[in-house]
Amino acid sequence: MRSCSQSCFRDTKMTEDQVTAFLLQNQNFLEEFVLNHCELEVLERWIIRHTQRNRAASVHQPPGSGRGPPRKTSLSRWKFCVHADKRKMLQELTTSLYLKPSKTHVLSELAGTVASAVNADSWDIFLLDRGTQELHSIHCTEGGCPCKQGPDAGARTSLAARVARTREPLRIAYGTKDPRYPDIASADDTEMAFTLAHPLLQPDGELTGVLELYRRIGSPMFYEEDEEIVNSYLVWGGIALHYAEMYSIMARQRKLHSFLLAVVRSIFQDMISMDSVVVKIMTFAQKLVSADRASLFLVDSRTKELYARIFDVSGDNDEVHEVAKEIRFPLGTGIAGHVAQTGESLNIPDAYEDDRFNRAVDQQTGYTTKSLLCMPIFIRGSIIGVMQMVNKTTGTFNKADEEAFATFATYCGLALHHAKLYDKIRRSEQKYKVALEVLSYHATCTEEEVRRIEASTALPHPAQQLQTFSYSPYSIGGDEQVVATIFMFKDLFKQELFDEDSLVRFTLTVRKNYRRVPYHNWSHGFCVANAAYAILKHSTGAFKPLEELALFVSCLCHDLDHRGKTNQFLINSASPLASMYSTSTLEHHHFNQTVQILQQSGHNILKNLSSEDYKQVLSYIKHCILATDLALYFPNKSKLKHHVDEGTFDPGKAEHRSLLQAITMTACDLCASTKPWEQQRKTVQVIFEEFYEQGDLEKAEGRQPIPMMDRTKAHELPASQVGFLKGICIPCYDLLSKILPGAEDMKKGCLSNLALWEELASNEQQRLEDRGETEAQ
Repeated sequence: MRSCSQSCFRDTKMTEDQVTAFLLQNQNFLEEFVLNHCELEVLERWIIRHTQRNRAASVHQPPGSGRGPPRKTSLSRWKFCVHADKRKMLQELTTSLYLKPSKTHVLSELAGTVASAVNADSWDIFLLDRGTQELHSIHCTEGGCPCKQGPDAGARTSLAARVARTREPLRIAYGTKDPRYPDIASADDTEMAFTLAHPLLQPDGELTGVLELYRRIGSPMFYEEDEEIVNSYLVWGGIALHYAEMYSIMARQRKLHSFLLAVVRSIFQDMISMDSVVVKIMTFAQKLVSADRASLFLVDSRTKELYARIFDVSGDNDEVHEVAKEIRFPLGTGIAGHVAQTGESLNIPDAYEDDRFNRAVDQQTGYTTKSLLCMPIFIRGSIIGVMQMVNKTTGTFNKADEEAFATFATYCGLALHHAKLYDKIRRSEQKYKVALEVLSYHATCTEEEVRRIEASTALPHPAQQLQTFSYSPYSIGGDEQVVATIFMFKDLFKQELFDEDSLVRFTLTVRKNYRRVPYHNWSHGFCVANAAYAILKHSTGAFKPLEELALFVSCLCHDLDHRGKTNQFLINSASPLASMYSTSTLEHHHFNQTVQILQQSGHNILKNLSSEDYKQVLSYIKHCILATDLALYFPNKSKLKHHVDEGTFDPGKAEHRSLLQAITMTACDLCASTKPWEQQRKTVQVIFEEFYEQGDLEKAEGRQPIPMMDRTKAHELPASQVGFLKGICIPCYDLLSKILPGAEDMKKGCLSNLALWEELASNEQQRLEDRGETEAQ
């Protein structure tokens, strides 16, 4: 065709450029000419060549050249470009691929289909290992079944290597030396005369491998048309191969995810000790990458060493090799030490070729190390260990092993981190149990104290005095207060409810668990319990029996282990108690101390209650003790006052009685404000001494205390008491007396003390004014 066109050009004196220009300007003429004068096979061949050129241009196009990707050829065009019999082959191939979508099966089916299409006698596929850049062959065997082999050498591999390098198809004839390819020798198989090698490219231009097709002696050689047919199949085949590889990757990921789920379930559900976790990690890691042995070394950040108590897992039955003494070596020593020091993962196909490998271990054990896969284990950006896999059972460790192992190493890090935390928690629990045992011994009453109280059952004064709101709890000593407490227990509640010995031990241990602080001590607890006793004696039937029991026990125990400091002080000083309880810090602690005492052997005064009643009483006790937090007093008072003012208070409703319990607890806790003046004044002096001690500590820590706790502002005490009585105490007793008229005397006592504090405050104000005038003169 070219010679004809040149002759025409000479006759008309037109150049090729002029013809090209004419055709570009008259494309309708060109289309009409092609449709009328060109055969279908010629058009097919032109389309295939055009597609080949576009693909070659996209593969070799330099980055940033600005050219967009070539237009992809649709499946309909390829159907147009092949004959009916070839379309049938593609349909059969599609069905086969659907049934077996593995990469090897796709390649072998594709090779067989292409070989049939071009009448080739045999074929080979050379797959590219992206990690080693080596070609691995899949040979056609008898019956067309594929046979995988390792890296190949020889003539065919040289031909495949050239095609893999150039990504261009190549046709050669054996038996004669081709001057274009001097490095390609004659074929080893003397029966094969002709070879067509074609690159296997994915849609993104990535090289998968090389397909070689062979014809025997006596067959025609491969022509350009054969090359075009092969290319047409491989375009579709590249797409199929791409999706087959995606399927393979997804299958591996699904298998890996199932494996990791089993790892997580096994490790985290049965975390007994660090050693047990290490053994499980090593066993799972060995199975993951098909290693013969697995070792795990942990990092000792203090000594900068790697150590292992369990050296490795090996054998078909997961044999574990423990060492009598820990294996330790410095960071940087050997393969594992290098990985621990640099954080770099290492995949070593031949350990003896690496200078970092420590051969002494093999010499001692008689084991021969061939391949190694070593990877660091991170947690929070720090290396906590190194996992080492030894000798893959099938070949050497590959890229897929590295990726799977890297994912597994993340789970290992989490498992080891949690195992360390578990060990710390377990040791802390043991320390806690020992400390609790020691504390229980020293915080529990002695047998001598029990015998002494049991021998002193008589009250130091008439029992009637305990029922008066003016009773002075500080007028009797410690043992007498214990005897009086036991009497109030027995007087309020049924005798058969309590075991005598348990009641004595409980009361003595409660006394022992109050600290020796100026105000919030055992005497204060006894005073508050006495106030509850008086209220209950003067308000029979206001509460149900279990509520009365909880109220009295709560008053007695409401300040157990009080440190003489406020909740805010504990929060500001970052006390461990404040970290345990975000609100009502001390009150929660007082309740927990109460429960601990009840749990001591021989101290459970509630043991004769039914299980349901026992739980109910504990719930009441918690509610009552928490109610002594003044932060809860104000909302409780507001709700109860609303019911009283509206006339909706109903003692038959549990929630209304709960509010009454809370206000009663506050009234008992503040009962010192209702006592005769001398008791009130002395008590306030003790309270403020405790406040001033806290203020002194706050100053020592660089904080400014509130005026009430500032020792330098002691002259403001009367005014402070006036504000306290008016703002908190009197509203509390006024509300309580409206519901429990028997508590009216508490309100009267508080009003009487208020008048005296107002007088003192006025005198102090006058004194300050007089001093100011004197200084002014």
